[in-house]
Amino acid sequence: MDPSQNANVTSVVEGELSLASATTSFEEPASVLRRLATDHKVAIVSTVVIVLFVLGAVFAPVLTPYQYDAINLSNRLAPPSLEHLFGTDEGGRDVLTRMLYGSRVSLVIGIVPTLLSVVLGTLIGMVAGYYGGKVDTAIMRVADIVMSFPTMLLAMVVMYTLGGGTTNVFLTMVLVGWSGVARVVRAETLKLKESEYVEAARIIGVRRARIILRHILPNCLPTIIVLFTLDIPSSILTESSLSFLGMGVQPPSASWGLMVSTGREFLYYAPWLCFAPCLAIMAIVLAFNYLGDGLRDVLDPHLQSQ
Repeated sequence: MDPSQNANVTSVVEGELSLASATTSFEEPASVLRRLATDHKVAIVSTVVIVLFVLGAVFAPVLTPYQYDAINLSNRLAPPSLEHLFGTDEGGRDVLTRMLYGSRVSLVIGIVPTLLSVVLGTLIGMVAGYYGGKVDTAIMRVADIVMSFPTMLLAMVVMYTLGGGTTNVFLTMVLVGWSGVARVVRAETLKLKESEYVEAARIIGVRRARIILRHILPNCLPTIIVLFTLDIPSSILTESSLSFLGMGVQPPSASWGLMVSTGREFLYYAPWLCFAPCLAIMAIVLAFNYLGDGLRDVLDPHLQSQ
C-alpha cells in the first residue's frame, strides 16, 4: 500500500476511535445541566449562591459607596445599621465593603490555584498511569511524600519558607494540591489504557502523547470536573486559615481570613467583625461542596447505574 494511503487510513481509524472514546462516558453539557436541575435542586441553589458571590466581587465598586481601605476613626466599631449593614471595624471601615472586596481575594485564590493544581495533577497522573514502570514509581513516591503531610501543616511550612503575600499563597496552593488529583487521575488512566479503543490506537501506531490527550483525557474529564469543584472549598479554607494565622494575605488587602483574624480581638463587644466573614466563608464552602456532590452524582456512571 502507498504510504500516503496508509497514513489516510490511520487518520480515519484514529478519528473514529477518538469519537468513540470521547463519547464513552462524557455527557453533553445541556444534558448534565438538565439532570442537575431535575435531581439536585440543592446544587442549583448552590450555583446561584456562587454566582451571587462572583457578581458581588466583580461589581464591588458599584454595590458599595465606601472604599475598603478608607479609615474613619470617628466611626470605629459602629454596630450594624442601615448605613453600615454589617457595622464597621476597628479602623472605621465598612465591613460589608471589605467583605465584597475580600471575596475577590478568597475566590481568586480558591479557584485559580485549584485550576492550576488540577491541570498539573491531571498531566502528571496521566503520564504516570500510562507509561507505568519507573516513571510511575518515581512520580507516585513524590506524590506519597506530599500527601503524607497534613495539608495545612505543609502549607504553613511552604508559606514560612516563601514568606507572606498573595503570590506565595498561589504557589503554595498549587504545590500542596496537585498530588491528590494526580493519584485519582492515575487510577482512571490505568483503567482506561486497557480499553479496546486505546489498544486499537496503540496497534495502528498512534503516538503515546496523542493517545493520552485524545483518548484518555476526554474520559477523565467528568472525574476532573468533580475534583476541581470539590477542591475549591478546601483551597478557600486553607487561604483563610493562612491569612488568619498572619501567613497569607497581608494588610491592607481585604481577605475573609484576615478579617476574622483582626476581628477576634473585639469578639466580645464587636462580634459582627467575625460574624460576617465567617458567614461568607461558610456559605461559599457549603455551596461548592453541594455543587460538587451534585456533579459527582450526575457525571459518575456507577452512581447513575445504581
